[in-house]
Amino acid sequence: MFHVAGEKEIREGKVTDVYFQRTLQILEKKGINPWVKAEFVAKSLPDEWSWAVLAGLDEVAYLLKDLPVKVQSMNEGTVFYPNQPVLEIEGYYQDFCVYETAILGLMCQATGIATKSARYKKLAGDRLVMSFGARRMHPVIAPMIERSAFIGGCDGVSVIKSGEIIGEDPLGTIPHALIICIGSTVDSLKAFDEVTDPDVNRVALIDTFHDEKFECLNVAEALGEKLHAVRFDTPSSRRGDFQHILQETRWELDLRGFNHVKFFVSGGIKEQDLPFLNPLVDAYGIGTSISNAPVVDFSMDIVEVDGKPLAKRGKCSGAKKVLRCDECHEDLVLPLKNEVESCSCGGRYENLLRPLVEKGNLLYDLPEPGEIKGYVLEQVNYLPDL
Repeated sequence: MFHVAGEKEIREGKVTDVYFQRTLQILEKKGINPWVKAEFVAKSLPDEWSWAVLAGLDEVAYLLKDLPVKVQSMNEGTVFYPNQPVLEIEGYYQDFCVYETAILGLMCQATGIATKSARYKKLAGDRLVMSFGARRMHPVIAPMIERSAFIGGCDGVSVIKSGEIIGEDPLGTIPHALIICIGSTVDSLKAFDEVTDPDVNRVALIDTFHDEKFECLNVAEALGEKLHAVRFDTPSSRRGDFQHILQETRWELDLRGFNHVKFFVSGGIKEQDLPFLNPLVDAYGIGTSISNAPVVDFSMDIVEVDGKPLAKRGKCSGAKKVLRCDECHEDLVLPLKNEVESCSCGGRYENLLRPLVEKGNLLYDLPEPGEIKGYVLEQVNYLPDL
């Protein structure tokens, strides 16, 4: 068996910390069931990130839509900052208390992945960024990982099921296994060219057996104009000065008229590598750095009980609104009843929290992954450089 929880167990509240189950039993026994407002906030962000991209909301909405609660949230894909409420649930506490664990799990990991993807895409600029990290995680969550990576900014995903979910064809090149089975990089590329649909780009993996520069020349001469790109997946133990390897190979290809061949790099690429590699690279394959991105530590806190502000120590009580200026993009977090005319820059404020669920119904159709991705990239574009 696979050691995972299914949809049925999640909906039945079995994926919960046991103290929530015990809390429910106590409240039921004592006849206590207050009407509360609870908000979800990340008090800080990992790795000194200054901003993050909200993800996982699609699944949260799917979980909450049949409960007798009111939900308001930021749109999925919204860039947010520490201490901003991104989601609020209002209702009788007994109706949703056992779902806190699951809601946090759905948001924390997906948000971390989407944010890491957005950071790579911002650093890469116009260059393609591919999600290659599904193999590093449990296969059951591979589609969630790649959906989150895609809405965060990745241009493509590699897993077939993930492609079905986001509505895009999965992308990939050639594995080392094919080259080893056939025994030659050139012969494996020729076999790929003979068998694979002509619409699929011909990308040669060139680090299996020989020096990258000479293998690039071999495949370029073998396929000519049909060769779209070469992929450098050089292991760190053999990499040396990777930037110099790329420079040298680019020189030799261009010298022989293979200017059209693009460079695709993968294999342990870190954020700090991109500023140095960008002048030479056309596309990146990012694996573990995205799929194993640090989670964003959201927490759920009750902030209002039976209409009165009430919260634990260290938490500001009362329902809130998060305002963003449509001109300068500055944010304000205010008590719900406070009004503000306009931003000091003259722009108008928009409340980022909007109704999502009420009386067992979703209040609007959730956007498709491609639409969310466009929304993310629009926001990331005006953020300061990393």
